[in-house]
Amino acid sequence: MSDRADLTPPDPEREQPAPSDILGAALGGAARRAGLDPAENKGTGHVVWAAMGGWRGILESVLPSLAFVVLFTVTQHLVLSLGVSVGIAAIFTAVRLLQRQAVGAALGGLIAAAAAAALALWTGRAEDNFLWGFVTNGLYGSAFLISALVGWPLIGLAVGFLMGEGVAWRGDRRKRRVFFWLSIAWAALFAARLLVQLPLYFAGDVTALGTLKLVMGLPLFAPLVAVTWLAVRALYPPSSR
Repeated sequence: MSDRADLTPPDPEREQPAPSDILGAALGGAARRAGLDPAENKGTGHVVWAAMGGWRGILESVLPSLAFVVLFTVTQHLVLSLGVSVGIAAIFTAVRLLQRQAVGAALGGLIAAAAAAALALWTGRAEDNFLWGFVTNGLYGSAFLISALVGWPLIGLAVGFLMGEGVAWRGDRRKRRVFFWLSIAWAALFAARLLVQLPLYFAGDVTALGTLKLVMGLPLFAPLVAVTWLAVRALYPPSSR
């Protein structure tokens, strides 16, 4: 009997992880790398600072766009403005490589800046340098909104993985409600960027568009990270872990 039991083929449904587990692991891993692990007892300020990448992360996020806006406003020279912007992003990436640090965020920023610059050079329209940002905001906003509406908010999937409870949070009405509204809040952030910036894009107002992109970037991202962190910590106080 035991020999026959050993020869029983494995159940593929039991061995293969559910799509929610795979997505939760991916989201949770990204959150952990960004310093957003609610299982760790960190202060809100520390978490927000880590999520922004510290001073280096802030500079990597702001300086390329700032250089483009300032130079184009002053000179109206598209090639020069794009060249300096992409060059700054390349320098940040090169420094990380030389220091053997994680280059994920910097490299992603460099690729995005180069792709946006290539499009703007191809069309000859400076405002097209911001198109990639519209695409990413639209994709992220749609993902957060749809996930919340179908009952599988992305925030919940990430937190469930990090806290080791998988999708068990779906059985808790309070957690479901909090994760729903947090995901809606993130969707609203991305939607607000599009609603404010797209009219400026169609109007061809590069200076206003670039300025508002900076204003609606980290200054809005950081408070929402803090709110998300505090809400999740309230759901999972240290005594319950």
